[in-house]
Amino acid sequence: MEQIQVMGVRGLPLIHKGDSIAEMICGRAEIQDGDILCIASTIYSKSKGFTKSLASIIPSERACRLATLNGEDPRFVQAVLDASADIIMEHPFILSELSFGHIGVRAGVDQSNIEDGMVIFLPPDPMGAAGEIAKEIRTLVNKNIGVIITDTCGRSFRRGQTGNAIGWSGFYAIRDFRGDTDLFGHVLKITEEAVVDEIAGFANFVMGESNNGVPAVIFRNCPKWTGHDNLYFRTDEDITKRVLKEKCDEMNTEK
Repeated sequence: MEQIQVMGVRGLPLIHKGDSIAEMICGRAEIQDGDILCIASTIYSKSKGFTKSLASIIPSERACRLATLNGEDPRFVQAVLDASADIIMEHPFILSELSFGHIGVRAGVDQSNIEDGMVIFLPPDPMGAAGEIAKEIRTLVNKNIGVIITDTCGRSFRRGQTGNAIGWSGFYAIRDFRGDTDLFGHVLKITEEAVVDEIAGFANFVMGESNNGVPAVIFRNCPKWTGHDNLYFRTDEDITKRVLKEKCDEMNTEK
């Protein structure tokens, strides 16, 4: 296996609605077959206009209640509610499930890396977004690559945020080791490696979280793997989600 290379794409300008991210990246980096390109969801969303002015948002009664409960702007809370398919937890922060299966704090709605008074939403179809970028790059430079759309997320049981994959194209999200044997010949029964999140996590390390200005990262010479795309637990499998949801429903019933 060749040495894996990780390269941040530097020199990208601030992104505006209508910009072609694929063209900008291809103009600033050499793309090779088999590369995996990680793109921050914020720049994709800005290029597609998935943003909104807080001044244009009229908060509902529920948004006002949750804003008071959590000490937040009611307009921002309404943006979170609008982006959410379901609310898993209301306090001390809103934990949302989105339509594509991702669960995140405040539905991933963000106020960083955008002008004051604006919010950015996650792409409504991040899998489609990843496939779209891959197709555009194939058209531009005739290279077949994998693409990951990343978002920064907190973690249960641990402090600190990491990069997670919310959309991907060109490979499986999970490397499935079940049925393989370990060094001692034991058959592996439950080992499924979330490779797509591991790559997204390292990409986030290269991107940085403040003013680094590196919203795209290229991985080269990654080995191939087999597996599946069932990254999200089914509802009947997700114990944590079920417990939090039951608690949230119970608290609302008591009110």
